[in-house]
Amino acid sequence: MTWKRPEGRRVRAIRERLRTMYGEPVNEPHRNPIAELIKTVLSQHTSDRNRDRSFAALRERFPEWEEIRDAPVAAVEEAIRPGGLARQKAPRIQSILEQLGEEPDLDWTETAPRQESLEFLLGLPGVGRKTAACVLIFTWGIPEIPVDVHVHRVGGRLGLFPPRASLERAHDEMLAVVDPADAYELHMNLIRHGRTLCRPKPRCEECALRRMCPWYRGLERGAKERDPR
Repeated sequence: MTWKRPEGRRVRAIRERLRTMYGEPVNEPHRNPIAELIKTVLSQHTSDRNRDRSFAALRERFPEWEEIRDAPVAAVEEAIRPGGLARQKAPRIQSILEQLGEEPDLDWTETAPRQESLEFLLGLPGVGRKTAACVLIFTWGIPEIPVDVHVHRVGGRLGLFPPRASLERAHDEMLAVVDPADAYELHMNLIRHGRTLCRPKPRCEECALRRMCPWYRGLERGAKERDPR
Protein backbone atom coordinates (compact mmCIF):
# COMPACT_ATOMS: atom_id res chain seq x y z
CA MET A 1 0.00 0.00 0.00
CA THR A 2 1.10 3.56 -0.69
CA TRP A 3 1.96 5.37 2.53
CA LYS A 4 -0.06 8.48 3.35
CA ARG A 5 0.81 10.90 6.14
CA PRO A 6 -1.66 10.25 9.00
CA GLU A 7 -4.17 12.89 10.02
CA GLY A 8 -3.90 14.57 13.39
CA ARG A 9 -6.92 12.75 14.77
CA ARG A 10 -5.32 9.37 14.06
CA VAL A 11 -2.11 10.41 15.82
CA ARG A 12 -4.13 11.63 18.79
CA ALA A 13 -6.01 8.32 18.87
CA ILE A 14 -2.69 6.48 19.04
CA ARG A 15 -1.58 8.83 21.81
CA GLU A 16 -4.76 8.11 23.79
CA ARG A 17 -4.43 4.34 23.40
CA LEU A 18 -0.80 4.44 24.50
CA ARG A 19 -1.76 6.68 27.43
CA THR A 20 -4.31 4.10 28.55
CA MET A 21 -1.65 1.40 28.39
CA TYR A 22 1.34 3.24 29.92
CA GLY A 23 0.08 6.40 31.60
CA GLU A 24 0.84 10.04 30.84
CA PRO A 25 4.54 10.80 31.34
CA VAL A 26 5.40 14.36 32.30
CA ASN A 27 8.59 16.03 31.14
CA GLU A 28 10.71 17.70 33.83
CA PRO A 29 13.52 19.46 31.94
CA HIS A 30 16.76 19.33 33.93
CA ARG A 31 18.38 22.43 32.35
CA ASN A 32 21.86 20.94 31.94
CA PRO A 33 22.45 20.68 28.19
CA ILE A 34 26.10 19.59 28.29
CA ALA A 35 25.29 16.76 30.69
CA GLU A 36 22.50 15.59 28.38
CA LEU A 37 24.80 15.79 25.37
CA ILE A 38 27.61 13.78 26.98
CA LYS A 39 25.21 11.25 28.49
CA THR A 40 23.57 10.68 25.10
CA VAL A 41 26.96 10.10 23.48
CA LEU A 42 27.69 7.56 26.21
CA SER A 43 24.35 5.85 25.53
CA GLN A 44 25.31 4.86 22.01
CA HIS A 45 25.44 1.07 21.57
CA THR A 46 24.97 0.28 25.24
CA SER A 47 22.25 -0.09 27.87
CA ASP A 48 20.82 2.73 29.98
CA ARG A 49 22.35 1.12 33.05
CA ASN A 50 25.86 1.07 31.59
CA ARG A 51 25.42 4.62 30.28
CA ASP A 52 24.52 5.86 33.75
CA ARG A 53 27.44 4.00 35.33
CA SER A 54 29.85 5.52 32.82
CA PHE A 55 28.49 9.02 33.27
CA ALA A 56 28.62 8.82 37.06
CA ALA A 57 32.20 7.54 36.97
CA LEU A 58 33.22 10.27 34.53
CA ARG A 59 31.77 13.08 36.65
CA GLU A 60 33.20 11.64 39.86
CA ARG A 61 36.69 11.59 38.40
CA PHE A 62 36.36 14.91 36.51
CA PRO A 63 33.81 17.20 38.22
CA GLU A 64 34.31 20.03 35.68
CA TRP A 65 33.78 19.85 31.93
CA GLU A 66 37.13 21.55 31.38
CA GLU A 67 38.83 18.74 33.29
CA ILE A 68 37.36 16.14 30.95
CA ARG A 69 38.38 18.17 27.92
CA ASP A 70 41.97 18.65 29.07
CA ALA A 71 42.62 15.21 30.59
CA PRO A 72 44.75 12.56 28.88
CA VAL A 73 42.43 10.62 26.61
CA ALA A 74 43.45 7.37 28.31
CA ALA A 75 42.12 8.70 31.63
CA VAL A 76 38.74 9.52 30.07
CA GLU A 77 38.68 6.09 28.43
CA GLU A 78 39.27 4.43 31.78
CA ALA A 79 36.46 6.39 33.44
CA ILE A 80 33.84 5.54 30.82
CA ARG A 81 34.90 1.94 30.18
CA PRO A 82 31.75 0.42 31.78
CA GLY A 83 29.68 1.78 28.87
CA GLY A 84 31.70 0.10 26.14
CA LEU A 85 33.42 1.56 23.05
CA ALA A 86 35.53 3.76 25.34
CA ARG A 87 38.25 4.23 22.72
CA GLN A 88 35.74 5.75 20.31
CA LYS A 89 33.66 7.71 22.81
CA ALA A 90 36.47 9.31 24.86
CA PRO A 91 38.07 11.31 22.01
CA ARG A 92 34.61 12.16 20.69
CA ILE A 93 33.57 13.62 24.05
CA GLN A 94 36.79 15.61 24.30
CA SER A 95 36.37 16.94 20.76
CA ILE A 96 32.81 18.02 21.56
CA LEU A 97 33.92 19.87 24.68
CA GLU A 98 36.72 21.58 22.75
CA GLN A 99 34.12 23.07 20.40
CA LEU A 100 31.95 24.44 23.22
CA GLY A 101 34.32 27.29 24.06
CA GLU A 102 36.98 28.03 26.66
CA GLU A 103 34.27 27.72 29.31
CA PRO A 104 32.01 25.05 27.75
CA ASP A 105 28.50 26.41 27.36
CA LEU A 106 25.25 25.36 25.70
CA ASP A 107 22.84 27.38 27.83
CA TRP A 108 22.15 29.66 24.86
CA THR A 109 20.17 26.83 23.22
CA GLU A 110 17.29 27.50 25.62
CA THR A 111 16.30 30.71 23.82
CA ALA A 112 17.96 30.40 20.41
CA PRO A 113 15.85 29.56 17.36
CA ARG A 114 15.35 25.80 17.26
CA GLN A 115 16.96 25.41 13.84
CA GLU A 116 20.04 27.35 14.95
CA SER A 117 20.47 25.07 17.96
CA LEU A 118 19.96 21.95 15.83
CA GLU A 119 22.50 23.01 13.23
CA PHE A 120 25.10 23.78 15.89
CA LEU A 121 24.57 20.47 17.69
CA LEU A 122 24.63 18.49 14.45
CA GLY A 123 27.96 20.09 13.63
CA LEU A 124 29.59 18.58 16.71
CA PRO A 125 31.65 15.38 16.34
CA GLY A 126 29.51 12.26 16.36
CA VAL A 127 26.25 14.10 17.07
CA GLY A 128 23.29 12.97 14.99
CA ARG A 129 19.66 13.95 14.89
CA LYS A 130 18.63 11.74 17.81
CA THR A 131 21.32 13.14 20.12
CA ALA A 132 20.51 16.73 19.18
CA ALA A 133 16.81 16.10 19.76
CA CYS A 134 17.53 14.59 23.19
CA VAL A 135 19.42 17.71 24.23
CA LEU A 136 16.57 20.03 23.27
CA ILE A 137 13.61 18.12 24.69
CA PHE A 138 15.11 16.69 27.88
CA THR A 139 17.07 19.82 28.79
CA TRP A 140 14.61 22.57 27.91
CA GLY A 141 11.34 20.90 26.96
CA ILE A 142 11.65 22.12 23.36
CA PRO A 143 9.34 19.84 21.31
CA GLU A 144 11.35 17.09 19.64
CA ILE A 145 10.84 13.36 19.19
CA PRO A 146 14.18 11.56 19.31
CA VAL A 147 13.89 8.53 17.04
CA ASP A 148 15.71 5.57 18.57
CA VAL A 149 15.38 1.93 17.54
CA HIS A 150 12.11 1.55 19.45
CA VAL A 151 10.43 4.67 18.06
CA HIS A 152 11.65 3.76 14.57
CA ARG A 153 10.25 0.23 14.78
CA VAL A 154 6.92 1.09 16.45
CA GLY A 155 6.31 4.28 14.48
CA GLY A 156 6.99 2.47 11.21
CA ARG A 157 4.59 -0.34 12.07
CA LEU A 158 1.87 2.16 13.05
CA GLY A 159 2.33 4.09 9.81
CA LEU A 160 3.49 7.33 11.41
CA PHE A 161 6.16 7.51 8.71
CA PRO A 162 6.85 5.46 5.58
CA PRO A 163 8.03 1.87 5.85
CA ARG A 164 11.82 1.69 5.88
CA ALA A 165 12.09 5.47 6.28
CA SER A 166 15.54 6.74 7.19
CA LEU A 167 16.03 8.02 10.73
CA GLU A 168 16.24 11.56 9.34
CA ARG A 169 12.93 11.17 7.47
CA ALA A 170 11.32 9.58 10.53
CA HIS A 171 12.31 12.57 12.68
CA ASP A 172 10.85 15.01 10.16
CA GLU A 173 7.59 13.09 9.78
CA MET A 174 7.08 12.72 13.52
CA LEU A 175 7.48 16.45 14.01
CA ALA A 176 5.05 17.08 11.15
CA VAL A 177 2.22 14.94 12.55
CA VAL A 178 2.57 15.21 16.34
CA ASP A 179 1.20 18.16 18.29
CA PRO A 180 4.15 19.90 19.99
CA ALA A 181 2.47 19.50 23.39
CA ASP A 182 2.37 15.72 22.86
CA ALA A 183 5.99 15.28 21.73
CA TYR A 184 7.46 14.12 25.04
CA GLU A 185 4.54 11.88 25.95
CA LEU A 186 4.44 10.16 22.58
CA HIS A 187 8.21 9.71 22.52
CA MET A 188 8.28 8.06 25.94
CA ASN A 189 5.24 5.85 25.36
CA LEU A 190 6.43 4.66 21.96
CA ILE A 191 9.66 3.58 23.64
CA ARG A 192 7.73 1.81 26.40
CA HIS A 193 5.58 0.07 23.83
CA GLY A 194 8.64 -0.99 21.86
CA ARG A 195 10.24 -2.47 24.95
CA THR A 196 7.08 -4.13 26.26
CA LEU A 197 5.01 -5.46 23.35
CA CYS A 198 6.09 -4.14 19.96
CA ARG A 199 9.45 -5.85 20.06
CA PRO A 200 11.35 -7.12 17.03
CA LYS A 201 9.27 -10.27 17.58
CA PRO A 202 6.01 -8.53 18.61
CA ARG A 203 3.34 -9.74 20.99
CA CYS A 204 0.47 -8.50 18.82
CA GLU A 205 -2.28 -10.51 20.51
CA GLU A 206 -1.64 -8.58 23.74
CA CYS A 207 -1.60 -5.17 22.02
CA ALA A 208 -4.52 -2.76 22.31
CA LEU A 209 -3.25 -0.97 19.20
CA ARG A 210 -3.41 -3.90 16.83
CA ARG A 211 -6.73 -2.91 15.19
CA MET A 212 -5.27 0.46 14.20
CA CYS A 213 -1.89 -0.94 13.17
CA PRO A 214 -1.23 -1.25 9.40
CA TRP A 215 1.59 -3.71 10.06
CA TYR A 216 -0.72 -6.05 12.01
CA ARG A 217 -3.44 -5.79 9.38
CA GLY A 218 -0.84 -6.79 6.81
CA LEU A 219 -0.04 -9.89 8.84
CA GLU A 220 -3.76 -10.78 8.96
CA ARG A 221 -4.13 -10.34 5.19
CA GLY A 222 -1.11 -12.52 4.60
CA ALA A 223 -2.47 -15.23 6.86
CA LYS A 224 -5.82 -15.22 5.04
CA GLU A 225 -4.14 -15.43 1.65
CA ARG A 226 -2.15 -18.45 2.81
CA ASP A 227 -5.23 -20.10 4.30
CA PRO A 228 -8.44 -18.66 2.70
CA ARG A 229 -10.67 -20.92 4.79
